[in-house]
Amino acid sequence: MDSVPLKLEESGVGHRGYRPEFRRKVLDLVEAGRPIAEVAKALGISDQSIYTWRRQDRLDRGVEPGLTSAEKGELAAAKRRIAELETELWAMRRAIELVREVVPPKGGSRRSR
Repeated sequence: MDSVPLKLEESGVGHRGYRPEFRRKVLDLVEAGRPIAEVAKALGISDQSIYTWRRQDRLDRGVEPGLTSAEKGELAAAKRRIAELETELWAMRRAIELVREVVPPKGGSRRSR
C-alpha cells in the first residue's frame, strides 16, 4: 500500500483533541481499505482513537443505534444547565436560612380561626 498522505503537522491537535477535518481524512483512509493500525502508526495516534471516531461516525450516520454527536452535545448542555440550576437553588436555600437566623418572625405564631 502507499504511504499515508497525511503528516503530523496537519493533525491540528487543539485543546479539545483533533480537528474534525483531520478525523474525517483519517476515517476516509480507513474506509478506503487502509488498516487502522497502519494509519495510526503513520500518524502517531492511537488505534483506539480511530476506532472511537469510526464508531461515532457510524452513530452520526444512523448506521448503528446510539446517541449522535448532536444529541451528546445537547445532553451535555442540559447537564451543565441542571448543575447551574442546582447551584442556584442551593444558594437561595442557604440565603433563606441566613435571613431566618437574623430576622425574627413578625408577631409570633398565627392564631387559628
